[in-house]
Amino acid sequence: MAKVWQHPFLNVFRHFKVGEWKRSTKEGDVAPVTDKTLKCTVYRIRGSVSAGNYIQLPKTSTQSLGLTGRYLYVLFRPLPAKHFVIHLDVATEDSQVIRVSFSNLFKEFKSTATWLQFPFICEAGLSVKGDVETGHERAAVVQERRPESGEEELANVAPSGARWTCLQLDLHDILLVYLNRRYGHLKSVKLCASLLVKSLYTSDLCFDPAVTMAEAQRAKLPVTPVPREMAFPVPKGESWYDHYVHIRFPSDSSKASPEPVWKSCSPPKADFLGRMLQVLPRPVAFSNAFQDTLPSMVQVFGPIAAPSVPRPLPEVSLFCERSEVPSTSGPSDRSPERSAGPEVTDKHAAGNGVHVSAPKPTMVPVVLEDVAVHERSGRKQNEQEMALDKNLFQPRIRRHQSFLPDPILRLKGVIGFGGHSTKWALWTKDGAAVVYPCHAVIVVLRIDTREQRFFLGHTDKVSALALDGSSLLLASAQARPPSMLRLWDFHTGECLSLFRSPAHSLCSLSFSNSGALLCGVGKDRHGRMMVVAWGTAQVGRGGAAALLAKVHTRVDIQAFEVALFDETRMASCGQGSVQLWRLRGGQLRSCPVDLGEHRLLELTDLAFGQDGHTLYVCGHSGHILEIDHQRMAVRHARRLLPTRSPGGPLSQKQTFSSGPGICISSLSVSQALCAMGSEDGYLRLWPLDFSSVLLEAEHEGPVTSVCISPDGQRVLSTTSSGHLGFLDVPSRDYSMLVRSHTAPVLALATEGSRGQLATVSRDHTVRVWDLATLQQLYDLRSDEDAPCTIAFHPMRPALFCGFSSGAVRSFSLEAAEVLVEHRCHRGPVTGLAASPDGSLLFSSCSWGTLAQYHCASTPCRILRVAANMVCRDAHPTPNALVVSGDSRLLAFVGPSRHVVTVMNAASLGELLQIDVGALDLANSRLDSAVAICFGPGPPGHLLVSTSFNAIMVLDTTSGRVVRELPGVHPVACPSLALSRDARFLLTAADRAIKVWDYPMKACPGCQVYIGHSEPVHAVAFTPDQQQLLSVGDAIFLWDILGPLERSSPGSAGDSAGAPLTCETSVDARQLEDTVSGANGLPRQQVPEPSPASPLQLGICAGSLKGDGGAFSDEEGPSEESHSPKGLHQASSLPMLVKEASGAGDGVWGSPGAPWGLSMGPHPHNWSSARSVGRAQVHPSPRPDCYRHFLARHKTSLLARSASMSNAGVERLLLKAVVGYNGNGRANVVWKPDTGFFAYTCGCLVVVEDLHSGAQQHWLGHPEEISTLALSHDAQVLASASGCSGTTSRCHIRIWNVPGGSCRHLISYHSTAVQALAFSPDDELLVTLGDYGDRALALWSMATYELLSSTHLPAPVHDVAFNPWDAGELVCVGQGAITVWFLRQRGTSTHLQVRQEPVPEEVGAGELTSLCFGAAPLLYCGSSTGQVCVWDARAGRCFLAWDADDGEIGVLLCSGARLVSGSNTRRVRLWAVGAVLELRCKGSRARSSSVLMERELTLDGAVVSAVFHDSMDMGVVGTTAGTLWYISWAEGTSTRLISGHRSKVNEVVFSPSASHWATCSDDGSVRVWSLASMELLIQFQVLNQSCLCLAWSPPSCGPPEQQQVVAGYSDGTLRVFSIARIAMQLKMHPHRAALTAVAYSADGQTILSGDKDGLVAVSRLRTGMTFRVLSDHRDALISTIQSTNKEYGDFGAQGADLWLAASSDQRISIWAADWPRGHCELVDWLSSPSPTLTEVPSHPLPCLVAFCPWDGALLVCAGLSVHPEVVFYNLHQKQVVERIPLPFYAVSLSLSPGAHLMAIGFAGPARCHLPTERVLRLMDCESGAVQDFAGHDDVVQLCRFAPSARRLLFSVAYSDILVWEVTGHRASGGALSSGPPLG
Repeated sequence: MAKVWQHPFLNVFRHFKVGEWKRSTKEGDVAPVTDKTLKCTVYRIRGSVSAGNYIQLPKTSTQSLGLTGRYLYVLFRPLPAKHFVIHLDVATEDSQVIRVSFSNLFKEFKSTATWLQFPFICEAGLSVKGDVETGHERAAVVQERRPESGEEELANVAPSGARWTCLQLDLHDILLVYLNRRYGHLKSVKLCASLLVKSLYTSDLCFDPAVTMAEAQRAKLPVTPVPREMAFPVPKGESWYDHYVHIRFPSDSSKASPEPVWKSCSPPKADFLGRMLQVLPRPVAFSNAFQDTLPSMVQVFGPIAAPSVPRPLPEVSLFCERSEVPSTSGPSDRSPERSAGPEVTDKHAAGNGVHVSAPKPTMVPVVLEDVAVHERSGRKQNEQEMALDKNLFQPRIRRHQSFLPDPILRLKGVIGFGGHSTKWALWTKDGAAVVYPCHAVIVVLRIDTREQRFFLGHTDKVSALALDGSSLLLASAQARPPSMLRLWDFHTGECLSLFRSPAHSLCSLSFSNSGALLCGVGKDRHGRMMVVAWGTAQVGRGGAAALLAKVHTRVDIQAFEVALFDETRMASCGQGSVQLWRLRGGQLRSCPVDLGEHRLLELTDLAFGQDGHTLYVCGHSGHILEIDHQRMAVRHARRLLPTRSPGGPLSQKQTFSSGPGICISSLSVSQALCAMGSEDGYLRLWPLDFSSVLLEAEHEGPVTSVCISPDGQRVLSTTSSGHLGFLDVPSRDYSMLVRSHTAPVLALATEGSRGQLATVSRDHTVRVWDLATLQQLYDLRSDEDAPCTIAFHPMRPALFCGFSSGAVRSFSLEAAEVLVEHRCHRGPVTGLAASPDGSLLFSSCSWGTLAQYHCASTPCRILRVAANMVCRDAHPTPNALVVSGDSRLLAFVGPSRHVVTVMNAASLGELLQIDVGALDLANSRLDSAVAICFGPGPPGHLLVSTSFNAIMVLDTTSGRVVRELPGVHPVACPSLALSRDARFLLTAADRAIKVWDYPMKACPGCQVYIGHSEPVHAVAFTPDQQQLLSVGDAIFLWDILGPLERSSPGSAGDSAGAPLTCETSVDARQLEDTVSGANGLPRQQVPEPSPASPLQLGICAGSLKGDGGAFSDEEGPSEESHSPKGLHQASSLPMLVKEASGAGDGVWGSPGAPWGLSMGPHPHNWSSARSVGRAQVHPSPRPDCYRHFLARHKTSLLARSASMSNAGVERLLLKAVVGYNGNGRANVVWKPDTGFFAYTCGCLVVVEDLHSGAQQHWLGHPEEISTLALSHDAQVLASASGCSGTTSRCHIRIWNVPGGSCRHLISYHSTAVQALAFSPDDELLVTLGDYGDRALALWSMATYELLSSTHLPAPVHDVAFNPWDAGELVCVGQGAITVWFLRQRGTSTHLQVRQEPVPEEVGAGELTSLCFGAAPLLYCGSSTGQVCVWDARAGRCFLAWDADDGEIGVLLCSGARLVSGSNTRRVRLWAVGAVLELRCKGSRARSSSVLMERELTLDGAVVSAVFHDSMDMGVVGTTAGTLWYISWAEGTSTRLISGHRSKVNEVVFSPSASHWATCSDDGSVRVWSLASMELLIQFQVLNQSCLCLAWSPPSCGPPEQQQVVAGYSDGTLRVFSIARIAMQLKMHPHRAALTAVAYSADGQTILSGDKDGLVAVSRLRTGMTFRVLSDHRDALISTIQSTNKEYGDFGAQGADLWLAASSDQRISIWAADWPRGHCELVDWLSSPSPTLTEVPSHPLPCLVAFCPWDGALLVCAGLSVHPEVVFYNLHQKQVVERIPLPFYAVSLSLSPGAHLMAIGFAGPARCHLPTERVLRLMDCESGAVQDFAGHDDVVQLCRFAPSARRLLFSVAYSDILVWEVTGHRASGGALSSGPPLG
């Protein structure tokens, strides 16, 4: 038991209260300081004598720590240039004390019987011999370094850059290996100067400090990530090993091998110096597949060959080797194998871009960055290298297939200029082209054709350029230190040489005229100016660049140039100096020019004159100096001044005199002219005597450089605003060559008809470009309001732009003006998307608001604005809001970053919510969506990029995962695009672009392209699909070299005459795209369009010859049977003509043309449960119709089995169900004659007596029930539910109403059942599938056999039998009614169909509901609010009227009255007695005879209704979860059943147990009667979620003073008075959402916690917050509970004992005396995260409660690495009992009366099948358990009522079940000990 309280780990400093120095001691210079790296308080121990400055635990040597943990973790950092000592006194099992010491003072290992001394080798004493890829980690081979003479004393002191270190000591193995003794416990610790220490920890677990939870879970490594409080902070996107050191001693490898590593027979001391205590290698990022094969830690011992050295320059090529991962046992650990990859040369890089082909399994892709790629030990790994490293092993494991052609992209054009500087632009010798940098790319632009070619290879911005006089050799320097230089063959683009500059950074390059000498100017690591000269004469002849000289100088250098007339002479200028340089004898020497009175000038540029005697120098003050460089004297000094009179002529601007001058930034000199560029934006041409200005050109920004062409006819100029152009001197015309953004580009949009591109940038501009010429067309600027998003109108020359102020503006590109401005957003616009048909525009903002606009006409106008729709904290990405290609669907990330919502684009009706965080059930961390993209349809696919670096392909109909691409990029992908033919997937992250072979299902190949120097923000295909665009630092246009698009999606697989055959059903992850064939293999070619072919529809019964069979054997209960073998396909199948455009768009044939379907009878020996297979059909998009049922998305699955006892000893009986499922459709039945009344709640059928309120509950459905139907004699009830993970078909149960038993179970439909209907004689039952199923089935109620079925080409919304003819039934759908006629042919039933379209003049659109009236009338409701009346006999529509403003989902008719219900929340009663007479008038009938008698408005859209035959009274159900009793006679609506529509977050009880209250995501707080379960009070807060609730304790006063306090998502607390039914107080103590709230024991203080981990303490009387506790910061507060305690108990004041628990498994227990403002920490409990083999399917909450039957106990779930309940004694401060659980718990409640515990489970710990829908009752004394089913989702909440009421409440989403606890122990009842689930 002594070990239990130390498990799983112990913070030694916290436990022994270091800082108070009562149980520990300090001596000397010991002080707490704040460390900037760790951002927390640490202890600094320093002093010249280590023995006199220390921290010792415990206080005296006679005491003992008694710590039994095997591992001791010391988190410390040695102080620079100092020594330190760590002493550990360790007791063995036989009580022998051994001192173990570690110090960098020790020179060698020493040992005695009672003392072990280990030398600590600091990083400065290590040398790195290579860089070997060892898989999981990058291992630097560490060797012993012997100090040179004079270094002995300081050989092993800590270096200046010593890092924080996690020293992990295995005390058990230290004693066992070195002394052969058994470890007992740690007795004492002494930390001596000089070091910084954070804390000490002990544990029996081996933590890995560098592996994060996300990496470990993806890799499924058998390691335990470090607990949160032990973790070192790591900057986002960087490696742990870049900042810290992890040392494990002894190492695993030394233990695994009995031999010393060096083949020595000596003890391990010989191995320790250079091997055992070493800096662990830096890990390389890895892919999922590779991680699975790795050990928890890899260390390399012995010499290992380093990567090959590049061959001599100029042909630079890198050989990158890859080592296999050796086993950790055996000698193979010390001899890893190597496999060399092919070399990659710069020729490939220069020709095709920096391109990495990932698919080749034996190649390690390497970007040719610089030679420093082999010397990573001395510098931090850059992001580009990290991105490449993370892909190194992926091809080798996954075996990607080749992606051809390779490369598939070629850089076509670049829009941009500059990057690091805008002053580099050069003429070629012939003056036909200019050379300039664009960030990391060097561009050569021909000025006549505007063609571009590129020099690619730099991985950072180009800082300097130089071109020799013959234009043969180009030199370029890279900005990032250490600066790398490249020498290029200018004509071929080949990189001839790559080398590192001695200067840390280069800012200027200059070639001699011959190209034999290159000079560079830069700064060294210390910021000193440096000049370097290289000889480049041999570079083009196979040689390398030779370093001739380098020199440091104290003078400032702004410009440097080699003289044209003498290659050994140079000149430089800078602040107050002009230097003349000379290269002689391998040395660079300089001599200053005497500037005289101009010695203080800031000189900016210089140029040698063509005469060979004059040097021209310009300055910031406007001076131009003519210097005779032979005499080293100033010949003339002139100054450029601004105009003297603003209204004067132009010539007055240019004068040379005294006064303030114009800053000249650059100059260039030819034989006759001098060109000057100045900061006033002017380019001026002067004669060499500077007598008058010849030409002047004004620019939009300051001119940064000028350059005269070799022929002197043109002058090139650049500006700081990113412009590049030239002035043609003879014609005096100025031509703009390049315009560019001056800041990163954030988003782009393309327009197809005009070939335009629009971009927005951080430079506050919106620019429109011509894609053909890459020239700028428009420039829209907004200095104050920054543009954020952009979109083109698909049809008109208009542009939409969203701004940071929340404005959305529409621009006319023709008139160049703002058309309209909308300000419906309050935050920056984060998303903007226009529908492809040009009718709608959507925008979203950072406040979560979604806006819809009508943009079909000018100007666009706002249609709808919805709040709290879009995620507020989503990743900023241009792909956060997208519209499908058919303009029907809208998708976005929201309402949280873990959810993707799919909506109907026209109505904004929610179709689907996909919880991205629940898609990866093996991960305890929630994944979040980063970017989304619709695929081409059909089928409808949505691509979602996640924060776990994967891309999920989701079905937009069902939300299921179709396929997954893991590890797409090393970081989350903020932008993605899919080509129109679904052949190429384009992704971008960081600076890399990847092109994926999307049709390849398994391990698609990809190619990686690196050209951007900054992160890529957006990628897109051009409208013609021939090119793609990427934007970030610049705009890149790429040519696609692959096969061109030849067919539209949807034509794949079409072939003339191919019949439709039956296929077996497939799993969700096996669904194929349209670009693939039926067998799942990638297509070999792009399919050609083919004529529409007739499709054959038929029922496939049994296994057909030649195919795989249509029926799948369904697992499930034993009563379900398989399909019969005696059925055969119908001999003559009818034909169905369908258009080739896709499913659901076809024509059913001409009206009246019958087509049918026949099926033979089934054998009568089938068992009672039927599972009938059918042909596989592709699902249709969900119709824009609320009448269609959509099951709530759930991540849990049904339990396969439950531990249930016999009925006689069950401790829980389901007493009541609170709520009605407003998500169902037609799920209420009522027979007034018999009083039978039933409705659904979740997966239960609730039968309720309307007089007494007593309920019966019919269980059996595994999923949410969608609809009900009651036979006409009220003896049979049919109910239908959706399919689940354990059943592949929907369950349809037939119930015996009098007995309440299930007669039969039948199944046929695959997704959901939309409607059920009995025939008038109750002999037949028709079942209608939803839009994903599109099936109609007819059943015999006598034999429960399937008589006939058919698959519908389009979704159908409702079905009904003709009450006057049992052989006729009618369906309504899109624009028509369909009448089915039943015909008998012998023993088979045949269906014939006739379709009648709605007349165009009616314009009803989609028909959504129907009912029969007086013969022969048929009433149909439509999505536009019309009611159409049909003559069922004649098949014609003769009357229609506008019955509502919205969609009509419910119609009921009896006699002369009609009831309609719609999504406008209105129920209307119509008098239709005159309609029968109007039938005779035909087209002359008018709707004026139809009168509305009554109207009632309810609380939600009407989904169900049932009325008495007289239509005077009825029951109506709404989407708000309410059943209303309607009395038309009185015109009233009375609430019958009420429930929450959204998730219920808390259930609390009044102290007297007479009432209870709930809160929900819908913002409501509801108070109920506990006796009647009726709703009494409802408090509603709009646009907020109520997340927590508490009822005031009895100490607050009498019942009339009772209150409830509720916490909301906006951080507010509201106190409601129950007696006054009013809000009493509102407080705002938090900025984040509240997640927990509780009253203090006296009821006068409120404790509240939020999702950021802050706990606020507020006064109830004043509403003021007087204390905020941040101990749980950065973790969601999941529980706060308060109870009474005895004063002085636990050694603390006050009568309050309260606790707070956070989501990171930390629990704090506090004692408080709130009246005095006193609060003291009593205890602190924490736990590491669960081990990776036991990851639940939901995030684990930390559940904790004070034990009601023992006040000294805490009951905790989630505080251990294993699923269990822990009883912790607060007095003993240890765990006294553990109760193992089969699964992780998400809810917990303790009975105040008996020793009972209720638990809701999150899922299994060791199996992959989630079993989450049971409620477990456990007897804590006997350990007996019972499991109870009844919920259709995970039981997220369970609460025992106070002791007076033996009730247990359990909640699954919005369904509340009330259980009665029976069989009290006093009466002898006990729980049965059943086996656990699973």
